Amino acid sequence: MKQTQLRNIIFTALSIAIGLILAQVVKIIPIPYPGAVLLPMHIPVLICGFVCGWAYGAIAGLILPLTGFVLTGMPPIFPTGLSMMVELATYGILTAVLYRTVKGNIFVSLIGAMIGGRIVMGIVNIMLFSLTANPYGWALFISGAFITALPGIIIQLILVPLIVKSLKLANLVS
Repeated sequence: MKQTQLRNIIFTALSIAIGLILAQVVKIIPIPYPGAVLLPMHIPVLICGFVCGWAYGAIAGLILPLTGFVLTGMPPIFPTGLSMMVELATYGILTAVLYRTVKGNIFVSLIGAMIGGRIVMGIVNIMLFSLTANPYGWALFISGAFITALPGIIIQLILVPLIVKSLKLANLVS
């Protein structure tokens, strides 16, 4: 196994572990639905895509919500967990692909991935919610993906570029 491959596997596992820990930490914050507001699982997956590439970012995004559900029951697997799995996998893929496409512009890559992931999440929610008696429409999409999540979006826009730039200085990102 190549050293780069091993580093990517270890970093992906670390990203998953950090996402699980962050999700537990935010539960102690006394606000309604802290996970939906602060988006703790998103940050390590976005970073993993930047650091390890699209395949590892996708794996982290798929595994993190599923592992969270198995270990803690959160997020509930249907429909939220399944939707999050696809959304976070999309983040992992798009951060890597866009980062290469825009030649290392972290901020543009991050914003593109965040928008793309939310669009994919909305499409998946339409499909999943159509299997239930719960309606899912434009207002619910905007409310959940952008309004409720605004604090988490702001945190991502601040922390992710700082962390990726720091990792780049440490020669962990090309």
